[in-house]
Amino acid sequence: MRELRIRTLVGVFVVAGVLSWAGARLWNSVGTLPSVPLAAPIVLAVIAVVLLATALSLRARLRAQRERRPEAKGVDPLMAARAVVFGQASALVAALVAGMYGGTGVVLLESLDIPARRDQAIYAGFSVLAALGVIAAAIFLERVCKLPEDDDHDTTGTGTAPTV
Repeated sequence: MRELRIRTLVGVFVVAGVLSWAGARLWNSVGTLPSVPLAAPIVLAVIAVVLLATALSLRARLRAQRERRPEAKGVDPLMAARAVVFGQASALVAALVAGMYGGTGVVLLESLDIPARRDQAIYAGFSVLAALGVIAAAIFLERVCKLPEDDDHDTTGTGTAPTV
C-alpha cells in the first residue's frame, strides 16, 4: 500500500480551488451563488474525530502489544489496513472539499457587507479548517499503522511502504 503524499493532496486542493473559484465567479455573474451548507464543517469535523479516535485506539493497542502486556488485545492487520484505506480516502475527499469551499469562500469574500454572504463565507472557512483536520487525522492514522521496520529500510525497491 502506498503512503499518502502531501503533494497529491495539495494538487487536488489547488485544482479544486481554482475550478471552484472560476465556477463560483461565473455562477455569481449569471445568477445566485449556491449556499454553503451549515452541515459541511460539522460532518467534516465528525469524520476527523472518528479518524483521530481510531488512530489513538490503534496506537494504544499496538503499544500494549509491543510492551507484551498480559491484557493487550491484538490488532487485526486487515482491520488496520481498512482503517488506513478509510483515512486515505477521507483525506483525498477532504482535500477536494477544502479546495471547493476555499474557492467559493474567496468569491464570497468580495461581498462580506451582505450578512447572508458573510455567513456563507464563515461556513466555507470552517469547512476548509475541518477538512484540514480530516487530512491531519488521516496522516496521523497512517503513521500509527506503519510497520516499524519500514522506517529503517525499504526492501521492495519500489519506494512504497506497506502498512499493518
